[in-house]
This record gives sequence, structure tokens and C-alpha cells, in this order.
Amino acid sequence: MLKRSLACGLAMAFLAAPLTITPAAVAKAPPNVVFILADDLDTADLHRFPNIAKLAASGTTFSHFYVTNPWCCPSRSSILRSQYIHSHGVTSNRAPSGGFPRFKPLEDSTLATWMKGAGYRTALFGKYLNQYPGAGVPRTYIPPGWDEWAVPVTNLYREYGYALNDDGIIVERGEQPEDYLTDVLANKAASFVSHREPFFLYLSPTAPHRPANHAPRHADDFEGVRAPRTPSFNQKDVSAEPLWVQERTRMSRRVIRNIDQMYRDRLRSTAGLDDLVGTVVSALERAGKLDDTYIFFGSDNGFHLGQHRLRSGKTTPYEEDVRVPMIVRGPGVQAGRVDTSLGSTVDLGPTFAELAGAKVPGFVEGRSLVPLLRGQRVPWRDAVLVEFDQPDYAPGCPPTYRALRTETHTYVEYATGERQLYDMVADPFQLTNLAATADPALLAGLSGRLAALHACSGAGCRVADTILGERSDFPPSGVQWIGPRPANAPHVIG
Repeated sequence: MLKRSLACGLAMAFLAAPLTITPAAVAKAPPNVVFILADDLDTADLHRFPNIAKLAASGTTFSHFYVTNPWCCPSRSSILRSQYIHSHGVTSNRAPSGGFPRFKPLEDSTLATWMKGAGYRTALFGKYLNQYPGAGVPRTYIPPGWDEWAVPVTNLYREYGYALNDDGIIVERGEQPEDYLTDVLANKAASFVSHREPFFLYLSPTAPHRPANHAPRHADDFEGVRAPRTPSFNQKDVSAEPLWVQERTRMSRRVIRNIDQMYRDRLRSTAGLDDLVGTVVSALERAGKLDDTYIFFGSDNGFHLGQHRLRSGKTTPYEEDVRVPMIVRGPGVQAGRVDTSLGSTVDLGPTFAELAGAKVPGFVEGRSLVPLLRGQRVPWRDAVLVEFDQPDYAPGCPPTYRALRTETHTYVEYATGERQLYDMVADPFQLTNLAATADPALLAGLSGRLAALHACSGAGCRVADTILGERSDFPPSGVQWIGPRPANAPHVIG
């Protein structure tokens, strides 16, 4: 593997320019930005939901959008700071390694403070970070940068019977249909987007996170529907996989029935999320602001349901967990377009900042998606990084790993010394682990790329993710070109 010193040296040697944020080209006022972040939503079956499908039809979908970590709090910390896990240090959902207590010292500089600094009215409605507000912090606490705030402080995932910190006032909600959290958040969002412009709304419902409770109106939806039986569902042969996968026995009929039930509950919960999307879009339309507003729709991580013998959950490096939806609608965004560029949740902060004409700090590690949203053909990254730390290994759960997703491969290195390699062109369902038989040069190149990204910081990350990109002097000695694309060929947006 490349040593940290070499990776840092490469970053210094080839850093062409820092991230430049320029004001969005708008005729009138700066555009509004609405960011809807689902919880544990995978990329499958979104066509079932009319408002989400309509949003996609009226905007651009990023078909290869990845999280920095397939776990709630680390992923959301990356969104708030535009940093990879190794930089912000929030590695789990609970203290001391993660959760809100770990993130709190970083709150003085987040996308909230950047947007507020650019003159935006800001609001966060819904889930913030796991363990918020935590011991020693009052339940009325509101982090810096947020003008309006409505975040549950108890019973976050039940969606009923919770306490809500509503702009510093604790409001107890009950068990009635009108208390359903997703609906409460939708109504608050509809009111907020009627405020003066410009505004930035971070709308974060908990759907479809377990227990995937749904609104009563959706109780009979999706009856009899089964979880998708993909080629990797209840996979027959996992003998080439790491030990944590081999430890999983094939699923029984009872387990599969439970998976199907969980799938139906998730669909019903997502139906409420779809209603929320419709409520927000309708409110913007009524207020005459839809044409001046960017709407981003995504998720903090994906979710597996029976693939690779894994029951239901997340945190793995498989595509089901690390690839998430990303749909963008707004001024100048082409309708019905699919962009195949490799995107990451670290890109959201700098994207919002560029649209707002906001300044971002030097620690930002993502790239602005704005050129892609405008359909421009620009040099772009050819790899994204996923990192996962597992301090307490348990049988059947993934140990600590680092993963690299390129345009053609997924490559994973575990703390155990085990590796995974999948050809994502020939084997999109990740059925065949090639790590034991692959060309050593290919493995060395992937390992070098992974080491460089895992060692990067700040602007250097925007070098490490394109280290084999458009420059004529790439690849450097000791690093191999990955995939069939010539080293000097520009990335073409699909």
C-alpha cells in the first residue's frame, strides 16, 4: 500500500488549485435550496412513489452517488462538514467514538453556518444526529447556524409519542394520526418555504428507518409485495467472501417471510416520505417559488434486505448499503436526465455553498456538483471513498474496512487482512469476489488509490480522487491505471 507520506506528497505535488466557490449565476435573488434527506433509503423501487418519480422526471438523477460511511451519524457528519470519516472523526452512532457528543465540537463550521453567512434563512426539521442532545446538554439546545429548528429529542424512530425541540420549546406529541412525525415535518416545511427568500431548508424525516412505522392512511398499501429476489438474494456460494459473510447461514423460510414483511413496512413508510415530497413541492408552487428553488433528495445510507445472506440492515461495503438516491431539481437542471458521474455525500456542502455564493473553509473535501447540474463536461473524480470502523466486532458483522468505488470496480480492505474485489461492469450484483485471483498489478493500483484517499485532507482529497485523471504525467510511479479508460481521456457525463 502507499504510505501516508507518499499520499500526502502526491497531494502536494499535483494540487492544481483550491476549491473555488463562485456565486451562482441568477437573474434575481439567490436561489432557495431544499435538501430532503431520508433515513436508510436504498435506490430500489423509487418508481413506486409518484411524487419522488415526478421529482426525478423534472430533474437530474445521479445514478452513482455514494456515502462516505453506510451508518447514520458518520454519514450525516460528512454531509454537515464535507469531510471524510478519517477527517471529522465521527466513526459511529454512539459516544465516545461517535454520535452527537463527538460531533458537537465541530458545530461552529457546518453547512448551516456557511449558508447563514451568505444571508440565507436556515432551518433543520427532523433528525439531526444520533444521541442528540445527549447528557449534559439541555433539550432546548440549538446548534450554531440554524434560524429555525424542530428536532425530536425522544423516541426519534417511533414517529409517535415523541418530544420535539421546536425552536427551543419542548412540545410533547402523542399517538394520534396527526402526531405522525413525517407529516408534522412536512407541514412545518410547507410553512417555512413561505418565508422571505433566500432560504435553506434541511428536511430530515426518519422514514423508512426501522421500525418503519407508517401513517394510518398507508396501512393497506403494498399488501402481498415481496422483497426483490436479486441474483444475490440468499446467495448460494459465499466461500470466496470474507469470514464475516461466510459465517452467515442461508436464510430460512421464516427469515425470508420476515424480510418480506420488513420490505412492505419500509414501502409504507416511504409512502409517507413521498407525501412529504409532494407537500413541499406544492407549497413552493403555491408560493410562486418552485422555479427559483433547488430541491435535493437523497439518503444518509442504503439498506440491504436478504442480499449476500444478510438479513436486513446496513454498514456493509456492498452496493445496496453504500449507493444512495440523489435527485436534483432546480433552475437550469435538465429534466429527465441521468448523470453517471461518481458522486459522494461530501459533495453536498460545497454544492449548496456555490449555489448560495457562500464561502467554505479549507477543510472541505468534496466537490461542487453545480457544473454537472448545468450539464457541463468537466474533469471529474474517478473514485470515491467509503470508510467504516467497527470497534466491537461481532460474528456476522463487518469488521473495520476501507473501500474504493471506481467507475469499474469495488475494492475493499478489512482490518483482518481480507479483501474484496468486484468487477462492477461484468458483475453488478457482486457475486464473485476476485481478490484471490485478480492481476496483482490491478490489486496494487487499487490499494494505492485507497491508501491515497484514506490519507487525504482538505483540498488534497480532490487530487487523490483523480490521481489517475486527465494529467499527462499520471499515473505516478507505483500506481496502476484502473479500468479500460485511457489515462488522458476526459470523463464524459452520461
